[in-house]
Amino acid sequence: MHPILLPLVTYLPLGGALVILLTRGTTEAVEGASRWVALWTSLLVFALSVVMWIEFDPHQPGFQFVQMLDWAPSFGISYHAGVDGISILFVLLATFLTPLSIIGGWKLVTNRVRDYMVAVLLLETTLVGLFSALDLVLFYVFYEATLIPGSLMIGVWGGPKRIWASIQFFLFTFGGSLFMLLALLAMWNATGTTDIPVLMHANFPQAMQCWLLLGFVLAFGVKLPLFPLHAWLPDAYTEAPTPASAMLSGVLSKAGAYGLLRFGILMFPDAARLFAPYVLTLGVIAVIYAAIIALAQTDMKRVIAYSSFSHMGVIAVGLFTLTPEGIDGAIFQMLSHGVVIAALFFCVAAVSWRAETRSIEAFSGVAHKMPVLATLAMLFVMANIGLPGTGAFVGELLVMVGAIHVSFWVAFLAGSSMILGAVYMLVLYRRVMFGGAGHGVVAMLRDLTGPELAVLVPCAIVTLWMGIHPASFLRVFDPAVVSAVAPPQAAAAAASPVRPAAG
Repeated sequence: MHPILLPLVTYLPLGGALVILLTRGTTEAVEGASRWVALWTSLLVFALSVVMWIEFDPHQPGFQFVQMLDWAPSFGISYHAGVDGISILFVLLATFLTPLSIIGGWKLVTNRVRDYMVAVLLLETTLVGLFSALDLVLFYVFYEATLIPGSLMIGVWGGPKRIWASIQFFLFTFGGSLFMLLALLAMWNATGTTDIPVLMHANFPQAMQCWLLLGFVLAFGVKLPLFPLHAWLPDAYTEAPTPASAMLSGVLSKAGAYGLLRFGILMFPDAARLFAPYVLTLGVIAVIYAAIIALAQTDMKRVIAYSSFSHMGVIAVGLFTLTPEGIDGAIFQMLSHGVVIAALFFCVAAVSWRAETRSIEAFSGVAHKMPVLATLAMLFVMANIGLPGTGAFVGELLVMVGAIHVSFWVAFLAGSSMILGAVYMLVLYRRVMFGGAGHGVVAMLRDLTGPELAVLVPCAIVTLWMGIHPASFLRVFDPAVVSAVAPPQAAAAAASPVRPAAG
């Protein structure tokens, strides 16, 4: 196991961004060099993250690939980074989607290309740093740093309402994170340290746990988003350029769910049990509310945005079942959703970029002109619904297994995401892909190009892989989840690759 792997995965994108900034020449030469430097940097980082995944031992307790340096030792603050079975797969998700977003923006982003590629690489560094941080101050720094490239990608390269969408995204996230800062200061004041492994074993009084968890729920509930903290989401996902939408919905929203798990459920278990009924209710409301709103949309991208919000409700339900099955399902659903929702945004972009419109009414019979896109889009639509054989089915099934331990009605209402998702996604697919042979804007469409296939085919492979062989992912994070939330006698079962209930 090589300790240098994690720093390389974290900061190589930063090095690539610096190389891009130092590139000189004509505008065309700089733009071309920026694209290729960003792509090769992100591919190298992904390859290194795969090596980390292969070398990771899920049955070794604690964190691995650990780096620890003095930062502000007199204040109990250090640069402490590492990954466990939960965080390593989110690092892998971020490094997987980054090169796809770069390829996806190859032709979609035509102005200020160098700045855009720098923003993508900066976002990758902040995301990997966030998921691997083992010091609360370090986590907060990376969490806040995601705002800079994220809001710039929306505000500079977005649609007509990009400025408003960018401001909303920034203010909501920044405002929510202030509650995390207050919780951080309270924890530091009580313990004298911000080291996460130490804080995990700190015995905070129950009343203090409740206040701390409330601060984290408000901070991470915005990023997730948790109903009713979602007002920024439809505009941000819709106005952002498609590669940015893929990163925001595919990875950045998972930072909220990851934070709720790491700093809520695992750190404050007593308070989490008190909060669970309320968060479960909000999660169920998000599932149903977002699905109904999605059905009423006339913009393809807004349908996918509300679909993402609905699935975030399922993830919130899974996390706050406080059962190993439910949390396993939530993590699996986060990973699967990250891939599928990014692919759906790229499918929409493939059509809307050619037709120069995202209005559902403008399309009919696209499948006649773009059969390859229609086939891949059908796979991702089915995955978004939760069809058996796709990763989303495994995640939603485990969430429902966990929820049934809490309440039949919670499981039933959370599971309604499959039915409601089928309604709005199949309606969207039928209206766009089927109907009479292409007319109007559709008549001029051509099927997917090589770069577009290079984005969608890997997503399709991963989606099917997660559905057909889920154990290859479950074996990584299941032992960590069981040891954290299950009783001691059940935690002993984590020594097996996958518990029977998760199989």
